Amino acid sequence: MKIDRIISIVTLVAALGALFLALRRPAPVAPVAQAPAQVEQNAQAFQSKIEQLEQPKSAGAAPAEVRLNADEVNAAIAAASGAVAPATSSAGSGSAGAQDPVIPGLPADLAAGGQPTVKDYQVNFEGDEVKGQFLTQVAGKDVWVTLKGHLGSKDGYATFDPTEFKVGDLNVPVSLVNDALQKRLMEQRDRLKLPDNVGGIKVENGEVVLTQR
Repeated sequence: MKIDRIISIVTLVAALGALFLALRRPAPVAPVAQAPAQVEQNAQAFQSKIEQLEQPKSAGAAPAEVRLNADEVNAAIAAASGAVAPATSSAGSGSAGAQDPVIPGLPADLAAGGQPTVKDYQVNFEGDEVKGQFLTQVAGKDVWVTLKGHLGSKDGYATFDPTEFKVGDLNVPVSLVNDALQKRLMEQRDRLKLPDNVGGIKVENGEVVLTQR
């Protein structure tokens, strides 16, 4: 058998293996699925914490800081998407208060090209990184995309520096996607503007931390 024939076979097997990994569903990034009652409770907890940032600061007092865990953020995403009834706000902010701070939902807006249809979405926090996973369509096939990285802020806008990118179970070198990712972020810059009452955002000790402006 000629060497070029062997190379062709190996290349084909590798391509099929990569395709299989890309289409296979990866392990979920979110904690254990929440019961409906837990979703409602955590969505309300999310809203209550966000309202703390809306309270006027006392003279000389340090800016308020709130910490949100993955259960609360995932519940807020569910509420904002209509999967559960949104938590109401006594301050009149309604569901909008649950939508604006969902900067950890960032990866859902970063799929390449156009406005992708996102069928499912999860977020988790590991150490000082945010990890998002969403289901979208590529060439008519359902594909899971997983994105992990550092969430931060600069000049009133959220920033994101990726450290991991996966399509299905297939790892894609961050260096191959980062330029396109940052370009996509710039195209979506208006959506990355932090709410007026939020001065900073980061992930710390497995929670997202919002600091009052």
